[in-house]
This record gives sequence, structure tokens and C-alpha cells, in this order.
Amino acid sequence: MSLSRAIVPGLLAAAIYFAVFGGEYSVFELRSTRAQIDVERARLGVIEAEIDSLEAWADSLENDAATIERIAREDFGMIREGETLYRFAEADPNLAQEPAPER
Repeated sequence: MSLSRAIVPGLLAAAIYFAVFGGEYSVFELRSTRAQIDVERARLGVIEAEIDSLEAWADSLENDAATIERIAREDFGMIREGETLYRFAEADPNLAQEPAPER
């Protein structure tokens, strides 16, 4: 009878320990899952802000004539009738300048 008195509380203590600290649903797993939820919520906030920005940009492209004109001028070099377009070429750094001849 004394053996069963020692085994039952030991098994009960082991079961409680395993229920709290072991297995798939342990306290540690719960803590790491909550931390991961916080990280994912922060990422979601960043993504939602980016979506809002892209939606505003798309709205500007669809409805704002000034935005469309700016893109046409900057990206495609388009000009209005009667305007003159001046383009400046960058100097090629690979070409070595020859020194001027001495007199």
C-alpha cells in the first residue's frame, strides 16, 4: 500500500508538469506564439500602409491630369506643342581627357 501512495502522487505530479511545460501546448509554446502574433501584426500594419499608398498612387494615375503630365514629361520626355526639349548628356568618365598641347 505504501508503494501506491508514492506512485500515484508522482504520476500526478509528472502529468501536471507535462501538461504545463511539455508537449505541443506548453507555456513556452504559448509565449513564443504570442510573440510571433505581435511580429505579424506589425508586419501587417506596414503592408496595409503600403497598400494605402499604392491605392492613392493608382487614384492619382487614373484621375489627376497633372500627375499624368508629370510622368509623361519626366519618364518619356514628352513635350507640348511649341515647346523645345533640351537634353544634356552626362560626360563619360571612361573617356580620358587628353591634355592640351603645350606651346
